[in-house]
Amino acid sequence: MSALGVEVGTVRAVRPVGPGREFLLDDEPVDLHLADGRIVDIAPTGALPARGEVIEADGAWAVPGLWDNHVHTVQWALAAERVPLGAADSAAGAARLMRDAPVLPDGRRIGTGFRDALWPDRPSVAALDAETGVVPTYLINADVHSVWLNSAALAREGFRGDDGLLREEDAFEISRRLNAVDPAHSDEAVIRAGAAAAARGVTGLVDFDMAWNADAWPRRILAGFAAHRVEFAFYPADLDRAIAAGLRTGERLAVTDPTGLVGSLVRVGSLKVISDGSLGTRTAACSHSYPGDPANFGVLTVPPDELTALLTTAAGAGIEVAVHAIGDRAVTAALDAFGASGATGSMEHAQLVRHADLARFGRLGVRASVQPQHAVDDRDLVEHHWAEQTAIGYPLASLLSAGAEVRFGSDAPVAPLDPWHAIAAAVWRTDDDRVAWHPEERVTLDQALEASVRTSLRPGQSADIVLLGSDPRTADAAGLRTMPVTTTMLGGRLTHVA
Repeated sequence: MSALGVEVGTVRAVRPVGPGREFLLDDEPVDLHLADGRIVDIAPTGALPARGEVIEADGAWAVPGLWDNHVHTVQWALAAERVPLGAADSAAGAARLMRDAPVLPDGRRIGTGFRDALWPDRPSVAALDAETGVVPTYLINADVHSVWLNSAALAREGFRGDDGLLREEDAFEISRRLNAVDPAHSDEAVIRAGAAAAARGVTGLVDFDMAWNADAWPRRILAGFAAHRVEFAFYPADLDRAIAAGLRTGERLAVTDPTGLVGSLVRVGSLKVISDGSLGTRTAACSHSYPGDPANFGVLTVPPDELTALLTTAAGAGIEVAVHAIGDRAVTAALDAFGASGATGSMEHAQLVRHADLARFGRLGVRASVQPQHAVDDRDLVEHHWAEQTAIGYPLASLLSAGAEVRFGSDAPVAPLDPWHAIAAAVWRTDDDRVAWHPEERVTLDQALEASVRTSLRPGQSADIVLLGSDPRTADAAGLRTMPVTTTMLGGRLTHVA
């Protein structure tokens, strides 16, 4: 068995699936010949002499390296140290889970992943105080757009909240503080998480961490991170800093790099702008109000004129923009801003889209960066909180049919960082024993793979290759979700071997 980090020269007897497969005449195994981090030739098995380190695939299936196009990296990595609250079915139940939660070295208790939108009771400071006492305690919503704090935590952070819930920018500020652990600690957590991602076939991700990532990623690479490629984002508060530093989307960082890995793995990404709230927090900006709250249409957290100005500034500096827009009002406002500014980039989430806006994605060249797992996780929320909405909820097939470029992600830690979960959710639109939710929005496996990769299995392409233990073309929903990944290669270098 080859060791991690080894450069592979030949992958013998594989069956390609997904992009690149269309150039092969049949399903017979082929050999992939690699050099200098790229695929240099594809030939029938045994037709050409093997070169370098050989991986014996024995007829395994191969797909291009998988990308997760929406990750909050540090929050995802630190989630392993926090109490999972996804099983809590009430505010009282979530508070009880935190009662016995371990106290972290910084004196806090932190839980993550609660979903309160359908709870029978409401969070309150008194209920949380009764269970957690004087230890500062923080519960982070699964959507990260709200946090629930006890009195000790509110006092420690200098916030006030009648029910203990902080929403939107206040919630983001709490998350930034909780994530600002010792860099050595967070880097170790990111390295561990990167290895777990490689074990699921990940060779690249887009990092939307709410920090100055231009310093963080070179530091992590030099500390030993080498699991996948990274495009990092920054936020409006750092836009002037990014422009002054000469950051341009797609370019390498100008840093001292004795390993050469920073230049090969890290690229400047987009300006991230959060233009509305979320479904779970009932703040996504929608055309119709939320049930039982006739004055609540969600919030546009960035006014349209300000959004257009941000996009115009970014476009003039050679920076793409990733606009978080969940509700249909926010989606329309974001597309308007792209059109007025001439900016390029992506719409993040696009969970509720007006019929008339579908074709605008393709016409404006705005990528739809979506999270298919959210559709199956949120189906009950949608049926309750968006029952009166007239726009399309969680479109996939509709976006593709309208000519949009679609990319998949997880929004980790909101959903697990596992591209096979996204692929399964997109193809089957269910992850339990219920029938497919809005099956008209299902996509084919080939379409799902296309939205999950950046390369193909063709000569000249980067040797980002994933070997699978079963054929994804014949897998059902459970089979895709648990797809066995036996080997992951990044530029021909082994990052995972089962």
